[in-house]
Amino acid sequence: IEIYSMKIDSKVTSRFAHNVITSRAVNRGSEHKEVFFDVELPKTAFITNFSMTIDGVTYPGTIKEKEVAKKQYEKAVSKGQTAGLVKASGRKTEKFTVSVNVAAASKVTFELTYEELLKRQFGKYEMFIKVKPKQLVKDFEIEVNIFEPQGITELEAEGTFITNELQNTIKKTFSGEKGHISFKPTLDQQRTCSNCSQSALDGDFTVRYDVKRITPDNLQIVNGYFVHFFAPTNLPKLPKNVIFVIDISGSMSGRGIEQTREALLKILDDIKEEDFFNFILFGSEVHTWKETLIQATPENLDEARKFVRGIDTEGLTNLHGGLMKGIDMLNAGHEGNLVPERSASIIIMLTDGHPNAGISNTEEIQTHVKKAIEGKYPLYNLGFGYGIDYNFLEKMALENKGLARRIYPDSDAALQLQGFYDEVSNPMLMDVELNYPENEISDLTKNNFKHFYDGSEIVVAGRFIDQHQNSLTVNVRGEGANDVLSYTTQQDAEQTAKAFQEQEYIFGDYIERLWAYLTIEQLLEKRIAAAGEEKENLTAEALDLSLKYKFVTPLTSMVVTKPEDNNNQDGIADKPLEGT
Repeated sequence: IEIYSMKIDSKVTSRFAHNVITSRAVNRGSEHKEVFFDVELPKTAFITNFSMTIDGVTYPGTIKEKEVAKKQYEKAVSKGQTAGLVKASGRKTEKFTVSVNVAAASKVTFELTYEELLKRQFGKYEMFIKVKPKQLVKDFEIEVNIFEPQGITELEAEGTFITNELQNTIKKTFSGEKGHISFKPTLDQQRTCSNCSQSALDGDFTVRYDVKRITPDNLQIVNGYFVHFFAPTNLPKLPKNVIFVIDISGSMSGRGIEQTREALLKILDDIKEEDFFNFILFGSEVHTWKETLIQATPENLDEARKFVRGIDTEGLTNLHGGLMKGIDMLNAGHEGNLVPERSASIIIMLTDGHPNAGISNTEEIQTHVKKAIEGKYPLYNLGFGYGIDYNFLEKMALENKGLARRIYPDSDAALQLQGFYDEVSNPMLMDVELNYPENEISDLTKNNFKHFYDGSEIVVAGRFIDQHQNSLTVNVRGEGANDVLSYTTQQDAEQTAKAFQEQEYIFGDYIERLWAYLTIEQLLEKRIAAAGEEKENLTAEALDLSLKYKFVTPLTSMVVTKPEDNNNQDGIADKPLEGT
């Protein structure tokens, strides 16, 4: 089987990426053979389309409600006639695999399309492409076209597999609103050595860029939908109060606790003098470093380092006791004016197991925590390894305006912990609200945010009640380090149209699809923390949009039918979840 062409084509319009992977293969053998199409795509993306074309006949994938697809194929599944096509793989990716038996001399073309909204982190948008053709490919190409109406200020591309020789094959240009990257190595450049038949293309290809920010935000209006990007720069940083709640139960012993100590020591080097902090450790018992939040003076930091170096493991997992102690301490800090009035509070909890001392019923823990925090600050839950109840950690974090993240138990676990801290270490604004005229907008994504962190971006999208409306006024408000940030901004559709005269770059309904992507993502998040009728309504709404816009989400499946000859089995593509 020869894969003679593989193309990865990405078009990014205002942070929204539309990616098409096309692979062409031919059976050079004398009998029918199985051809594999095997790609990895980002977990944050939704598959929107897939097709196979065999000798000119196309077999499209169809997106259906998950339950319907399951019922339809239950019999076939039990007979072993279908295959699941998507598996979670790696930290950032999921693997999509389809195989089909084709006759001798037959050609097959696979085409997979997926979309995602690129998130801004540490001042850059990042697009991640996994490259692994597994053989030399005569015609291999990655092409990325970026169109940003605000203008592009920097653009970089790098690959973990890029040698000095391959470096020259990455072509990159940008000016004004357009950026272009192409990577097109010849057959000889793909070889691991001059006469090897092995491919050197194996790893991650990453594109990063940022846009011009003359004003704190950018509003775009197209075809009855709008998107609002908000990322102010040059604001003074808010002082922060951070409590680290650390699991020191027996299962953390060895490498786990070593990496935790290493990460905390690095974090202590980063804490600023105006910040307040404390450590709470929970095993069977709960231990605190200090009784109250402590300012990060050089002397206190030295003492904290000694404390961290001495952290060791013991006993069971009294997660409830540790977390409640942290919340009580933050509440006391605010009530007793021990911390600056204008300061952002954060709780970061790290655990590697299930609660099994003190209160161990997870629903009870969630109720207590939510009642104690009362929406005053975010809770970030970091789950170390695979022995955790990820769904519980995620639900509890989302209910308290935070998020959950898995820390992979690899050699770089300390860097992962530190990396997460870096994301939330520079709050610039609190209680950010972006308000739009209620009588003009029908479906608005989330528009209030507890914290805005330096280097990130807030994105709000919505649908106009009157599809022909072509202007919008927004009121923005947030609490800054010294005062309130408050202003009004306006945009009309003509300004957007002017910015988008380069029609070749645009897939016309990109704002509508961006709105649908963001809405589905947020409905699915809300659904995690919901119950009863509310959960049913959120599910119905997310399912409706997933089907309308043809996204493979946790509520939909894509059914891939294949030609009936040559023992082919149909397949079902589902979206894997982090918690399973």
